[in-house]
Amino acid sequence: MGAGFFSYIERLELMGFFSAYPLVYALVSVIATSFKAPVKKIFSLLPYTYALVGLLYLGLQLKNLYPDYSFENIRLSVQQPFLKIWALLTLLFWIPFFAKKPVLSLLHSLVFFFFLLRDLYLQTSLHNADKTIVRNEMKLYTDSFLLFLSGFTAILLLSFLISWYKRSARV
Repeated sequence: MGAGFFSYIERLELMGFFSAYPLVYALVSVIATSFKAPVKKIFSLLPYTYALVGLLYLGLQLKNLYPDYSFENIRLSVQQPFLKIWALLTLLFWIPFFAKKPVLSLLHSLVFFFFLLRDLYLQTSLHNADKTIVRNEMKLYTDSFLLFLSGFTAILLLSFLISWYKRSARV
């Protein structure tokens, strides 16, 4: 139960941070096109939102590793290193080269969304499956969605403040 349990907890943590990004991407797409908003400007903020959530995830990992940041401690505490590295690659979306292509952030997040869909399929297809697992993952997905909405709102407000400051500095 030890390694499997901790591996499952680590995967839930990753899903809690990153699984709702495709829904936020779709929601922003629908809202931007229906209200005739400057779609390119709004879509350009989505990768930064994804990177912000990745930065929050990095902060949680550093907090969990405190006070021993040694390589040996990291190696012992990480159950799924490839998924964690994949999650930390979200920080690349701070770089403008990657941020200019929002579809890359969507494709990157589909890995975490796949785990949610797989777990939901497996739990609903089994006849005597425990429904509390589905309920817990849906709560986790809702929290992830709220995290991304909060992050997008923060990035959007920051973008408006920066553009307002630039306009007022020119006058």
